[in-house]
Amino acid sequence: MTQKVPVAATREDAPIDPPLVELPIRTHDRGFYDGFSRSVTIPSKIIISLIIMWAIFFPVSANETLSAANSTIIATFSGWYVYLVAAVMTVTLILAIVPQSGTLRIGNPGEKPEFDRFSWFAMLFGAGIGIGLLTYSTGEPLAHFQNNPDIIRGTIDPLSAEAVRPAYTYTFLHWGLAAWGTYGLVGLSIGYVSYRRNLPLTIRSALAPLFGSAMSGKAGHVVDIVAVVATILGVATTMGFGVEQFVAGLSRLGAGDWLLDTDGSSTPAAVVISLVVLVGASTLSALSGVGKGIKWLSNLNLGLSFALLVLFAVAGAGLYGLELLGVGLYDYIRTLPAHMLTLFSEDGPAGEALVRWQLDWTVFYWAWWIAFAPFVGMFIARISRGRTVREYVLGVLLVPSLMCFVWMTLVGGTAIGLELDGTAQGSIVGAPMSDQLFATLAAMLDPGFAAVVSGLVVLLLMTYLITSADSAILIVNTINGAGETEGRRRRHILFWGGALAFMVGSMLIIGGIDAIRVTMIIGALPFSAVVALMTIAIVKAIVFDIIRKRHGVPTTAEACEAWEAPE
Repeated sequence: MTQKVPVAATREDAPIDPPLVELPIRTHDRGFYDGFSRSVTIPSKIIISLIIMWAIFFPVSANETLSAANSTIIATFSGWYVYLVAAVMTVTLILAIVPQSGTLRIGNPGEKPEFDRFSWFAMLFGAGIGIGLLTYSTGEPLAHFQNNPDIIRGTIDPLSAEAVRPAYTYTFLHWGLAAWGTYGLVGLSIGYVSYRRNLPLTIRSALAPLFGSAMSGKAGHVVDIVAVVATILGVATTMGFGVEQFVAGLSRLGAGDWLLDTDGSSTPAAVVISLVVLVGASTLSALSGVGKGIKWLSNLNLGLSFALLVLFAVAGAGLYGLELLGVGLYDYIRTLPAHMLTLFSEDGPAGEALVRWQLDWTVFYWAWWIAFAPFVGMFIARISRGRTVREYVLGVLLVPSLMCFVWMTLVGGTAIGLELDGTAQGSIVGAPMSDQLFATLAAMLDPGFAAVVSGLVVLLLMTYLITSADSAILIVNTINGAGETEGRRRRHILFWGGALAFMVGSMLIIGGIDAIRVTMIIGALPFSAVVALMTIAIVKAIVFDIIRKRHGVPTTAEACEAWEAPE
């Protein structure tokens, strides 16, 4: 469909130029790297391989270095993370609300979406937060139930009824619009220029509105390399949580005492066997492509998640969960501006404890969402062609956020309710975070039914792990292939599947989840600069397109080809 422009608009009298619609990226045309940018793929593989070998061959040094880097990096850049995520979320919402920008389409005018809304929402939910949500649906509300800024200040007691409300305020803060605003901004920045301007579906294209054709060269290679490394580290963090909970679930099902150490963490043998099974399955799924394996698994994830939620609503604290949802939403919206811009200081009473809480929770989350953003953003862009900016932003921000809130109030609210009424007798809050969901089921149901539902959770975990891993592998290959989304590229899929397994396994074995968290935070830092530039670039791209429309200058690649200056 060709965009109509006023006859008066000519190349000579137009006050603004049409957008850049070509961004050539050199790819190899034969051999092992046929169709790939070697300038991106080879350095990315080298960096990831070096990190893995460092963790495997020098575990003590790796653990000490990561611990030192954690205290330095996360403390130094905490303000940067806090204010960046606040700015990203705000800009994304404004682009949807403003009429002129909200009606622009991620694609050509009149283009229809590739996926129906149910499958679209299912893929958004499964790829973005499925694994972490299963761990944190009980883990985070219970953690804030025991310790949050109000408890640190001494205004309320831990594990009390008064601690529940602020516990959900902070839980919603971490899993709501901030997370999905970060994902949405990255996905919008990529999808907008890729599908309107026919630029490659890769990270560097999002910066073309700022830097133009310079993104074809070395600067663009660096951006894509940073994105690939951040993607692997971000997904490794998520998979690390999933593997720990997967092993805990198998232990609950009676698979053997060899699965867990005395401290409740997974044994090396359990980690290795789980990764062989899970990453092997995800690699096979990745070979089938986004339209088959990932779509089918995402729909299965959504169905199993819904069944589990219904169980908690009926057999758990359903009414209490709905009450927490209503109150939590009110408190979240009311306090969102203040909490998004709050940066605790060590000055004053309990200042040091408040700073430590923010570093361990809020800043960690912001770094996690940023590291996860190239993967989720690319994936969202891949499945969102044809939607308007407003539909895209509201869908990406509101629907998954609300799903997170419902999940955490029904599941986490049940766990808190069982602790408050004495049924659990500390068995849930005293369990490791990876086991708290299973501990909740054990306290809520009779042993036989609890085992059946725990098996369902293990199955759900497995499908979420497979979905996230195969999506990440496909996205990494898309970035390495200069935006090419069609080829299966089997050999490279196998490499990245193996790299992801070794990354998760090596980090879990040398230092557990903490080692993966610190590695991810380091990887997120350079990509956070890319996210800041993306925010500026998408605003410029949309504002300039609004100006172009006003003056009859084409805004899409298709319209630029058809645009001819009158005599």
